[in-house]
Amino acid sequence: MSKIATCLWFNGEAEEAATLYTSLFPNSHIDSVNLAPADNPSSARGDVLTVDFTLDGERFVGLNGGPDFTFNEAVSFMIKCEDQAEVDRYWTALILGGGQPSQCGWLKDKFGVSWQVIPRQMDEYLKSPDREAARRAFEAMLKMSKLDVEQLREAYEGVPA
Repeated sequence: MSKIATCLWFNGEAEEAATLYTSLFPNSHIDSVNLAPADNPSSARGDVLTVDFTLDGERFVGLNGGPDFTFNEAVSFMIKCEDQAEVDRYWTALILGGGQPSQCGWLKDKFGVSWQVIPRQMDEYLKSPDREAARRAFEAMLKMSKLDVEQLREAYEGVPA
C-alpha cells in the first residue's frame, strides 16, 4: 500500500463528496468516517472531520477544514474514458447538482473540484508523430466543452467537416 494519499479540503462536504465519487468509479469505497474528537476551528466535537476513501484503488482523505481554502484548476483529476458513453456518464454525473462545465473536457463538480473527462484516444492523438494530425485534434478539442470522441477522431484523421 502506498504511503501517499491525496487530501482534499472541503467546507463540511467531505462525506457527501466521498459518497458521490465512490459511487462513480469501480473499485471504490468509503473506508472510514472519522469524527472530530474535540471542538476545533472548522467543526464541533462529533462532527465529521475526515473521510478516508478509495477511488479506483487510490487512497484519498476528505477533510472538513472549513471555508479558508477552496479548490482551483491548479489541481485536477483526469478521467481517461474508453468511449463516448463513458465520457457522457462521468460528465453528467459530475456536473449534476451544481457543477460547471468549462472547456477542453474540463469541469468543476458541485464541490469545486476540477476534473478532466478525456477520451483515452487523446493521448494517442496529441503524441502522434503526425504533427499535422495532432494539431487538428488539438484545435478541435479547444473548441469543445464536453469532448466528442467522434469529432476528435474525424479531426485527427482529417475528415472534412
